[in-house]
Amino acid sequence: MASIDYYELLGVTKTADGKEIKTAYRKLALQYHPDRNQGNSEAEEKFKQINEAYAVLSDDEKRARYDRFGSADPGVQYSGDIFDIFASVFGGGSGFSGRVQRGVPGEDIETEITITLEQARAGETIQTEVERLGTCKRCNGERAEPGSDGRRTCPTCKGAGQVRQQVQSFFGSMVTQQICPECRGLGEVVTTPCNECRGAGRTRQKESVDVGLPKGIDGGYRLRIPRAGNAGQDGGPVGDLYVYINMEKHPELEREGDDLIYQLKLGFSQAALGSSFEIPTLDGPEVLQVPAGTQPGREFRLRGKGMPKLRQVGLGDEIVIANVEVPTKLSPRAKELLEAYAQEVGEEIHEHETLVQKLKGLFGGKKKGDKEEARAS
Repeated sequence: MASIDYYELLGVTKTADGKEIKTAYRKLALQYHPDRNQGNSEAEEKFKQINEAYAVLSDDEKRARYDRFGSADPGVQYSGDIFDIFASVFGGGSGFSGRVQRGVPGEDIETEITITLEQARAGETIQTEVERLGTCKRCNGERAEPGSDGRRTCPTCKGAGQVRQQVQSFFGSMVTQQICPECRGLGEVVTTPCNECRGAGRTRQKESVDVGLPKGIDGGYRLRIPRAGNAGQDGGPVGDLYVYINMEKHPELEREGDDLIYQLKLGFSQAALGSSFEIPTLDGPEVLQVPAGTQPGREFRLRGKGMPKLRQVGLGDEIVIANVEVPTKLSPRAKELLEAYAQEVGEEIHEHETLVQKLKGLFGGKKKGDKEEARAS
């Protein structure tokens, strides 16, 4: 999924103040409002993006997080009703309805995918299969059985799609107008339901969806795929798909932010004398020269071998940590050589006397045969 630049979307600079952002939003929201663009799915999606952009950039905390982490950060993603944003800016006198007048919007759905470090680094497009309510293929979402006279004028609104209601308030009698609850604004009701979807206009379907990964994304993030959720009913807009990202554990590398960590195992003599090692990176093997006298825990940094900085320019590093391994078992020859080394550099080796050795010393180290010989004499 391509990154959305909220500043570019509203046509303002990154230094724009709240007044400039609000002015730009008002102009675009009126231009792309669904009431002014009936049946235009592109305008509908643009209207949704404009409202999300304003929800983030008009909030100081969300804006700061967006400037730092981009739109993939869960802390800046808006999950409320976009028409609430419109109403808060324009109030009730805009001349526009709060919602799309026709049909029922499709629900948003969720799924999760597990990706590798390599896929996150390259920003690959991942295919995932989701189960969603799609438009019925038999009736094409019309809900009535094809070929039948399956609809009639709604008896509640008499085909108007809206109903009026008179209410009494402190200011006197008021008339309100709302979408007809029986036909949901269509002006017609289904009398012969479709045999496939039973009049719902939707059926459960499995579909393959492409998920574009922003370069450098990590586990725990959530991506929004527009119009990949459940289909709307009676011409309502399609919902969105939210994809939660899990990161698969790499067999050799660990991730810490933008950096990758590799634990290098080297022996005592390799650390003391120095040696070269082939280090795995996401770009292929890299040769590292470990100098003589390397101490345990020393870090070597491979510049630019880490992960891309999410929504930013540049790469992290790969950090190689030297882990000097002390052997637990030595051959007689190896032990002899180490003792010679210790003597050469002046290291004193003190062996701990065990309980068995102490008892042997206490009894003179005599064996059973020695006692019998003493009695015979």
